[in-house]
Amino acid sequence: MLTLNYSGFTLEAGTDEAGRGCLSGPVVAAAVILPANFEHPLLNDSKQLSEIKRQELRPFIEKNALAYSVSFIHNEEVDELNVLQASITGMHRSIQQLKIIPEFIIVDGNKFNPYPNIEHKTIVKGDAKFMSIAAASVLAKTYRDEFMEKIHQEHPEYNWKQNKGYPTQQHRNAIREFGATKYHRKSFKLLPEQLKLEF
Repeated sequence: MLTLNYSGFTLEAGTDEAGRGCLSGPVVAAAVILPANFEHPLLNDSKQLSEIKRQELRPFIEKNALAYSVSFIHNEEVDELNVLQASITGMHRSIQQLKIIPEFIIVDGNKFNPYPNIEHKTIVKGDAKFMSIAAASVLAKTYRDEFMEKIHQEHPEYNWKQNKGYPTQQHRNAIREFGATKYHRKSFKLLPEQLKLEF
């Protein structure tokens, strides 16, 4: 059962990201501030939800949240920053873009850099404990999936529509056969046997 609020502050933002473990595509982060009366029977950790349920939740969250924001850290920037810093940068950008300034921030995971002038709390498996983090998780995941489906049209051989850029056997076989694209993360070990991959 998800809890609505951690801090007691009315304007508490939950933040989360999607795509950290992928070989291609962006890391996408989201931040959400929910109203005190928010509820939806489907809302849970987005990893536990089917794609259909996430798609159903997204417009409901966007319509009913007090504020929400989504930010993309594209693969070039992920390579520049490293994936952990890319995730934190994405969460910071999402918080910064919220149309309401939060009074407190709750973060999925155990790593975060302090956000200027707003206290935060990191919560391991927070997307399975707090509604605003779960809502941020749903937005991050659906926006990222949509992006991967779009770039799938350019490179159908990697089947990003299905694997969303994660390191499936099929995705790795396609990298072996076709090499890497401009959407692949150069700083990631794309293949288990990789010493140096030509880009």
